[in-house]
Amino acid sequence: MTNNFSSTAAFIWAVADLLRGDFKQSQYGRVILPFTLLRRLECVLAPSKQAVLNKYEQVKGLPLEAQEKVLLHTADLPFYNTSKMDLGKLGETQVLDNIDAYVQAFSKDAREIFEHFAFEDFLDKLQDADLLYKVCDKFANIDLSPAAISNYEMGLVFEELIRRFAESSNETAGEHFTPRDIVRLTTSLVFCEDNEALTQPGIVRSIYDPTSGTGGFLSSGMEYVHELNSQAHMAAFGQELNPESYAICKADMLIKGQKIDNIKLGNTLSDDQLRTEKFDYMLSNPPFGVDWKKVQKQVNDEHKFKGYDGRFGPGLPRVSDGSLLFLLHLISKFRDVKKGGSRIGIILNGSPLFTGGAGSGESEIRRYILESDLLETIVALPTDMFYNTGIATYVWVLCNHKAKERKGKVQLINATSLFAPMRKSLGSKRRMMTEQQIEQVVELHGHFEESNICKVFDTKEFGYRRITVERPLKLAFEVTEERLQNYVSEYLEKAQKKDPTIQIDLAPPAGFEVLQSLIGLPKIMSRKEFFARFTEKMTAAEKKQICKHFAEQDEQAVACFHESGKLKGQPEANPDLRDNENVPLSESIEDYFAREVLPHVPDAWIDTGKTDEQDGQPGIVGYEIPFNRHFYQYQPPRPLEAIDADLDKVSAEIMALLQEVHS
Repeated sequence: MTNNFSSTAAFIWAVADLLRGDFKQSQYGRVILPFTLLRRLECVLAPSKQAVLNKYEQVKGLPLEAQEKVLLHTADLPFYNTSKMDLGKLGETQVLDNIDAYVQAFSKDAREIFEHFAFEDFLDKLQDADLLYKVCDKFANIDLSPAAISNYEMGLVFEELIRRFAESSNETAGEHFTPRDIVRLTTSLVFCEDNEALTQPGIVRSIYDPTSGTGGFLSSGMEYVHELNSQAHMAAFGQELNPESYAICKADMLIKGQKIDNIKLGNTLSDDQLRTEKFDYMLSNPPFGVDWKKVQKQVNDEHKFKGYDGRFGPGLPRVSDGSLLFLLHLISKFRDVKKGGSRIGIILNGSPLFTGGAGSGESEIRRYILESDLLETIVALPTDMFYNTGIATYVWVLCNHKAKERKGKVQLINATSLFAPMRKSLGSKRRMMTEQQIEQVVELHGHFEESNICKVFDTKEFGYRRITVERPLKLAFEVTEERLQNYVSEYLEKAQKKDPTIQIDLAPPAGFEVLQSLIGLPKIMSRKEFFARFTEKMTAAEKKQICKHFAEQDEQAVACFHESGKLKGQPEANPDLRDNENVPLSESIEDYFAREVLPHVPDAWIDTGKTDEQDGQPGIVGYEIPFNRHFYQYQPPRPLEAIDADLDKVSAEIMALLQEVHS
């Protein structure tokens, strides 16, 4: 058997020929992956098997924890097995009982993988189909020993099997499996700045994925480093919510010789099981547009009670999309710059770029990232690149130790046209990026020079200050029979709601007699002049009721002024005419207001009472990254003559069809 990982994987996948008819195509991986793992583990254990069995006889009376320590030491591996069985010794009878006992004899971490694969259920199905012995025999004759195939090569084989499994069940693949071309691009962008360090012999780095799925990003990171430096060691860490994906990831890491207790099962947002860890590299493809209602209480509590000492200090996005929570989680895992710092690559949809106005959770998160100078690059990907969605997606690259020339800058790369059509679609995935196109994007990132598809901005260029523009309240008053009747009716209705026994002949509403005297008179264009006609003293609530029924906004009227309080003598704002303006952070709000607002509404003013919580200045600071706007290219409309010609052609075709119907 060749050591070429693709042909080895194809050889193993050929076992699926036995399953046709009895199993669905989407179930093949559920049989092949755990059996591949089982065969690899027994091949790796073979040299120390007898020593472990001998030691087991000596220590089997000890508590389980003590047993495990001794047996792991004896095996000199992160796992062991205390059964005398292997796939070649199961016999032709009682195969199900024998293989079940064999799997149960693995050490805890290895055994747990098979449990999350639901391996026992599929063994039962194989037995019912009279296929169990045949499958076991097939795998028993595949040489997966370290002498035949190294950990690195075996990792590639297993990854290829995972890919085949994902493609055979592509209706759900996108939830837990990121296409390899996207993984490769993201990994290359994250690691490319550290090529020099990664060529040093014996170097150790850590890689982390909080939504590890089947482990594609972790595997790609290790593969990338191995290509640069086979003597480097990459320690993998991850957490995954889906039990089956977790089992696949953990199996992959076990095959690659990783510490599998670094792979955790559970919800990263509500139960971070690697709470104290920091990492060199972080890669993630969190679910797009998935709500976080199930963990809302835990997340809200962490934000409220821990603030910036927790993960979600800057703010919380709307509950319908948790993508930015995963980004904040990753940022909390940054290693101290003095210890080398960290880099992040995360795949997000378009929503985190612009959703939420100034002061919203999303805007505050963007603000924190940009003002902390953590965002390095955003790459817009082509559409139709993922198995379960065709929407626009973006790779964000973040770093807390930017190169000198990148400080205070953000690079945007528009790679939407860099793709090749796939010969066969896989779910929604109809396009892929070739190695050359991936290299092109990585080179654009590395050169840090502007072009038609690459632009560089100061971080402040994405910020703005949302000011509140007020216009004066200008009221004109007119009294008519109908308005007066409505005023009285409402007064009576409110009085009877308070006391149903009240008499109809109760005292008339405030100002009734004066209002009666004003019926039919011309509009009064000043609130001050209007109320000067009333001799009785009225409360603010009564004046408000009169304004409600007899006043209307009129630009020709005299502006209303506050009559008491701190604002006495100042113009009163009309809430119906209130507006907002977004002023770029690079510009003073006074200059902007004088240029963009006052020429159109000379009596407007800025509400300086609405200030930003962080800097105390008028207006609320917001941040958005309008990616498409920066790469928009104007397409002139077609000439009218060409449009007319097309219309004439279509009209002629319709007329011809109508004539055929009537003839």
